[in-house]
Amino acid sequence: MSGRSLIFFSVIPFLAILCSSFSPEHPTDRRVLVLIQDTAIKSSHSIFFKSLRDRGFELDVKLADDPDIALQRYGQYVYDALILFCPTIERFGGSIDSSAILDFVDSGHDLIITADMGASDLIREIAIECGVDFDEDPSALVIDHTSFAISDTEGDHTLIASDAFVQSDVILGSTKIEAPVLFQGIGHSLNPSNSLVLKVLSASPSAYSGNPKAKLSNPPSLSGSAISLVSVVQARNNARILISGSLSIFNDRFLRSGVQNAGSSTKYEKSGNEQFLTELSKWIFHERGHLKAVNVRHHKEGEAGEPSMYRINDDLEYSVEIFEWSGTSWEPYVANDVQVQFYMMSPYVLKTLSTDQKGLYYTAFKVPDVYGVFQFKVEYQRLGYTSLSLSKQIPVRPFRHNEYERFITAAFPYYGSSFSMIAGFFIFTVVYLYNK
Repeated sequence: MSGRSLIFFSVIPFLAILCSSFSPEHPTDRRVLVLIQDTAIKSSHSIFFKSLRDRGFELDVKLADDPDIALQRYGQYVYDALILFCPTIERFGGSIDSSAILDFVDSGHDLIITADMGASDLIREIAIECGVDFDEDPSALVIDHTSFAISDTEGDHTLIASDAFVQSDVILGSTKIEAPVLFQGIGHSLNPSNSLVLKVLSASPSAYSGNPKAKLSNPPSLSGSAISLVSVVQARNNARILISGSLSIFNDRFLRSGVQNAGSSTKYEKSGNEQFLTELSKWIFHERGHLKAVNVRHHKEGEAGEPSMYRINDDLEYSVEIFEWSGTSWEPYVANDVQVQFYMMSPYVLKTLSTDQKGLYYTAFKVPDVYGVFQFKVEYQRLGYTSLSLSKQIPVRPFRHNEYERFITAAFPYYGSSFSMIAGFFIFTVVYLYNK
């Protein structure tokens, strides 16, 4: 009996972990594992960590080479997001490696990757799998002799002040980021074959990637606006990834520091780093731009129940409710570009759904004069929002033999010709028989 009690009480904490993890009803109720290079990062990046804790995240901060770290326990993930603040780590501790991290993302969990000068092959390998290629030169930094940040100690122009943000209110919030973001680190390029990766902070056209302590003898491998400083990925399973070429961008010193771009006379008392990272982390951790669809319905016009099949030329109505997570509750999602397809091999009907501005989307149409197995399909993909993929299968049958109209309007001329012939034959018979 004592052994069973011991097992029971040892399992209770694990059940609590699972209950507090990510759920579709509360996308931000999640635990975050933070792997750091050294313990000093706890204090040097405390503002960023505090902003996450203030928003309700439970951070588990551990050294990246801790032999006891693990993402799974008893076959279940115990964390719902992972932050890698260990750009030069060569090998993770415990059971974590690059494959485990990629499997973690494939399971729908979120990830933040930071690199820096001297980034390890391990971090580069994970970034490549996410569609990002860091500069191969381990000593290279992003240099900009035009849009650098004015500083008392900065002489090689590797401290950049960038305001080339992605134009998306969903990703960076509706409040404009006025001050430039301070960045010091390595640049990366996006894999052109990967359509899921997106630049959120770019370098200026005058920037290039190179070793600031060496003379530039060959054209740089990365230059201009093609250099991405911070990028994001939204996978097809709606997992979100942030990739930064700088760990310092999260540093308290950068978050508190004033900033002035060399090409501008305006000096800001505080850099845009804190606002930029706060808004971006809200998107990464699904506090914004997370959609869900409920109450998908279809029925014949004038009826309420969902039929088992439709007949050709039936009039039907289709509706779905779509909501967006606001960080604390589900709010109605309002848009004018949600479409439904009535699909069999190819869409026979494509309709834009109307909305009541309260989350309900609806439309009505006539079933095409083709019978077979159709699908109602909603494939909604919009920049910054989680994708929606809805489908319902329904067969469509032809008319039964007793369901055709008794008299077809288009055939009235043929009916008339038949009756006129009968009448003419009758008249001819009478005339022929009774005429002397």
